[in-house]
Amino acid sequence: MMSISFWSAFLLWGTAHIAAPGQAAGAWPQPEEGPGSTALYTYEEVRFSDFAADEDGYWLFEPSGVPGAERASVVVFHHGYGAINPAIYGGWIRHLVRQGHIVIYPRYQNNLLFPAPSSFVAHAATGIKRALAELETGEGRVRPDTSKLFIAGHSYGGAIAANIAARYRELGLPRPRAALLCAPGTGPLSGGLLETYAGMDSGLRLGIVVSADDYVVGEELGRKVYATATNTPNRFLVRQSADRHGAPEVTAGHNECYALDTAFDAGLHNVSYKRALSIARTDVVDFKVYWKLLDALIACELQGSHCDMACGQAPDFASLGYWPDGKPVQPLETWLP
Repeated sequence: MMSISFWSAFLLWGTAHIAAPGQAAGAWPQPEEGPGSTALYTYEEVRFSDFAADEDGYWLFEPSGVPGAERASVVVFHHGYGAINPAIYGGWIRHLVRQGHIVIYPRYQNNLLFPAPSSFVAHAATGIKRALAELETGEGRVRPDTSKLFIAGHSYGGAIAANIAARYRELGLPRPRAALLCAPGTGPLSGGLLETYAGMDSGLRLGIVVSADDYVVGEELGRKVYATATNTPNRFLVRQSADRHGAPEVTAGHNECYALDTAFDAGLHNVSYKRALSIARTDVVDFKVYWKLLDALIACELQGSHCDMACGQAPDFASLGYWPDGKPVQPLETWLP
C-alpha cells in the first residue's frame, strides 16, 4: 500500500500548478447556434439525484418533463482526481441535460486518499451499471437508451474514460458511441493506464483535448491514446493554447473544463472543490472547445449532423472565435489520422 506521505505529496503537487483565478461566467457569451450553443436546449429543469454514498456510487442528472415512453441518450462523465463534487463540472452537466441527455456521474473515489487508483476503473464501472439499473427500474426515472451511450472524462477521469472505451466488453458495459478525453492523465500514478488503446472499436468517435500550459499531467497520455488507438479512424487530438491579446485572457491550464454550478453541490468540500471555487470559469474554452466538441460527437452519432466537426474537418473546427478588434482567438492545433 502506498504511504500517506506519498499521497500527501501527490495532492500538494496536483494543487501547486493551477491557473490564476478566472473571469466570472458571462465574460464570453455562450453561442446562440451550433454545437456548444443555447439553441440545443429543449428542457429547462434538471432532476439531480444522489446515490453516491461510497466509491461504487453515482449521481444522476435527468431532464425533467421527458415523455414517459421516450428513452434518452446517456452521457457518462468521469471527474478528475479529487474533483468528486459534481458542482465542479455543473455548468457542463446542465448544458448536456438541457439537451435531453441523461448524465451519469460515477463517484469512484471515497475521498482524496482512498481507494487506490488501481481500483478506480472497477468502481466507476460498478457505478455506471448501478445507475443504468436505477434508470431502468426506478419510479419516475427517465429510461436510458443504452445503445446511445457516450463517455467523457477530465484528468484522471480521462484516463478512466479511455480505459472503459477500450475495455467496455470486459467490464460488462454498453458500447460507447463516442468519447471525449479532457486533459487526460494520471500524474505520478499508474492505476487505470493501458499499454495500448488499440482495443478501442473502429466505430468509436474519439476526441482528445490537451492544454499547452497543463503542468499537472501534461500531454503524454493524450498523445499516447491518440497514437495507439490505431483501430479507431474517426479520432482527433487538439491542443489548446493561451491567448492574452485581450481581456479577459484565454488560459490553457489543466482545469479549463471546470464549469461551476453550485446547484449541484453534493456537500463534498475538499481541497479540489475549494480550488474550483477560486479558479473555475465558464468561458470561450468551454463553449468553443469542450462543449462544442462533445456536442458535435454526439450529434453526428444521433442525428448525422455536424459530422464534419466531429471528424475535425469543419472550417471552424479549430476556431475559438474573435476578439472585439477582429483578431482571431488563438485556434486549436489539430492532429488527424
